[in-house]
Amino acid sequence: MEKIRHDLRLSETITPFGVGAITDIRGESLMASDTSWWDAKFAPEISCDRLMARLGAGVLRQPPTHSGWAGKETPALPYWRFPEWRFCERCDRLSKLTGRKKGKWDNRCECNGLLVPMRFVAVCKKGSHIQDIPWFKWMHRGRGAELSEEVRLCRKYNEIRFRKVGSHGEGLDSLVVKCHGCGNSRSLSELVGKGALQRDGIRCVGRQPWEPEHHSEQNPCPHPLAAVQRGATGNYMAERISALDIPEERPQSAELVDRVRGHPFFGRMVSDNGGPQSEMVAGWIAEELETTTEVVRAVAEGEQSSSDDMLLDLKDGEWAAFVKKTQGGRDSRAGDFVVDGRSLDEAHGPKSLLEKVRGIGQVQRVREVRALRGFRRYDAEAALVRTDLGPNQHRCPTYPAVEMFGEGIFLRFDETEMAKWEALFDVQNRASILKRERANLDWASKRLDTPEPRYIALHTLSHLLIRRLAFESGYASAALQERIYANPDRTDRTAGILIYTAAGDAQGTLGGLVRLGEPRNLISLLVSALEDADFCSNDPVCIESDSQGASQLNLAACHGCSLISETSCETGNRLLDRRLVLGGNDVCGLLEGVLEEVRTVPVEG
Repeated sequence: MEKIRHDLRLSETITPFGVGAITDIRGESLMASDTSWWDAKFAPEISCDRLMARLGAGVLRQPPTHSGWAGKETPALPYWRFPEWRFCERCDRLSKLTGRKKGKWDNRCECNGLLVPMRFVAVCKKGSHIQDIPWFKWMHRGRGAELSEEVRLCRKYNEIRFRKVGSHGEGLDSLVVKCHGCGNSRSLSELVGKGALQRDGIRCVGRQPWEPEHHSEQNPCPHPLAAVQRGATGNYMAERISALDIPEERPQSAELVDRVRGHPFFGRMVSDNGGPQSEMVAGWIAEELETTTEVVRAVAEGEQSSSDDMLLDLKDGEWAAFVKKTQGGRDSRAGDFVVDGRSLDEAHGPKSLLEKVRGIGQVQRVREVRALRGFRRYDAEAALVRTDLGPNQHRCPTYPAVEMFGEGIFLRFDETEMAKWEALFDVQNRASILKRERANLDWASKRLDTPEPRYIALHTLSHLLIRRLAFESGYASAALQERIYANPDRTDRTAGILIYTAAGDAQGTLGGLVRLGEPRNLISLLVSALEDADFCSNDPVCIESDSQGASQLNLAACHGCSLISETSCETGNRLLDRRLVLGGNDVCGLLEGVLEEVRTVPVEG
C-alpha cells in the first residue's frame, strides 16, 4: 500500500465519502477503510456526552486531516483502490495489474494509456458486502454446454479486452469483454439479468475490499450477488447520527412532577389511596400549581414515577433547552449554545400566521457533533456494517466524527393551535396515507419518524423555508440543515423547527441566518416561502398526488416545490406534503388562509 495524497473536506469524510464509500478522485476510484486502520495518534478524540449516551460504548474520533502541502509523514486517511479491475482507454486491455513509474504506483498502462476503473461491481443483496466482478472467470462462463473445451480451459489472463462495438447499438449490448486467446466474448447485457452471477458460479466473498482474505473463510456469506454500476447511490447508504452540544434541560413535565411530589399536601393524597379526600386534595394541588387533577392523580399512581423516562431521545433534551432559551430573552452567556429569545408582540404580518407561531430563537452559536455509525449496501434492509471492523469493535469501537460550529433559527409553534388543527378528520385522513406506506416498509418503520400530521406539515414547511433562505442568507441550500421537533405522543408535546448551518473547518459562520431570524424578517420569509410553494412547475399533477418520491413516501411534494438536498434533510426527502401546509382539495392546511389574507387588499371607497 502506498500513500497517495488527495484532498477532501473534513465533513465529507463522514458523508458522502465516509468509511466504505467509493470516492472518484483524479481518474481513480478509491474506497475508505474502517477506523481500525486509522492511526489514533493523528485522530483526535471528540467529546459529546449526549451523543455517546445514544451510541453506547466507544469513542468519537475526528478523521486525520491536513491543510496545505502534504509531506511524506503527513497524517491522512487510508484508501483502497476499488475496483481493482481497470481497462486501458487506448489499447482496451482489461486487468488488475498496476504499473510502477520511477518507484511509484502509476495509473497508466504499458502503452501509456490511462487506466479507467470498470463501471460494474458486485454487491451482496443482504450482507452489504462489495467486491470486484472476476471478469476473466465471468467472460469464460455462460451458455453451458455450448462452450468449447478451448474456452473452458483458457488461461490467457493477459489477453482479455473491454471495448465498445458500434454495430451493436448504444446499450449494454455494445459493451463487450473479449478474450483474444480463445476468441470467446460476452456483452454486459448478460451481466445484469436476475440471478446472472449465480448462474455463472460467482459467489459473495463475505468481506469488504480492505479486509484480509482469511476473513471470508471464517465468515462465509450465503446471500446472492447483484451486478450494479459502480456509482449507483444504493452502493452506499450511510447511517449518520448527530447531536447538538447543549446543556441538557429537564422537560417541563418532569419539573411539574417534582413540584407535585414536593407539595405539602401530596403525602395526604397518597395516604388516602383513592379515597374521598384524595380527589379533594388533588384539586387543591392542581389549582395551586396551575395544572389538572388528572396530572396530579397520575403522579400519585406512579405513572410518571421517573423523570428520566421523559428523555427518550436526543430531541427531547434539545426541545426543552430551546424552549427555555426562547423564553429567556437576550442570551448574555458565553459558550457553544447561545440563543436569543424573541417575542412576536412587535411583529407585523398576517394574523392567521402570527397566531400559530409561539416564539422565535436566534441561534447565535451552536455546536453539532456528527458521527458515522455504519452503512448499508444495495438494500435499505441489508445488514449494517459498523465503521470499526477491528478486534475492539464490540468492546470499544471508534466512530468517525466531526464537530461543527454554526448558527441558526429556531421556530416554535403554538401547541393549542397545533392540536386543534391536528384533530381534524381530513387532516388525520391525509396523514394516514403516509402512515400506511411507512408501515409497509420494514426499514422505514424502524428509521423514519411516525408521519403524524404535525410532523409532515412542519417538515414540509422547513423545506420551503430552506429553499427561500437560500436566496436571502448567503448560504446555499445544501449548506443548511434541519431538525424537526414534532411529536404529539410525548408528555411534553413538541412542535418546532430548527434550521441551521454548521462548518467543520471554521470556528463559526457569518451571521446571515441570525439576521434573518429577526421577527419582522422571518415572518416575511415565511410568507414568501408559502407563495413559492403555492405554484409548482409540476402542478396540477404534484398538488393532486398522493404517491411520489423515494419509496412513495411523499404526497404533494416534488423537486419543483419542496425537495432540497438529501444531505440537508433528516429523512432523505421523505414524509412531505404541501397540502397539509397550504390546504386545498378538502384538506385543511396548517397555514391555510395566510396567503388569502396577504393577497386581500382593502378597497378604499
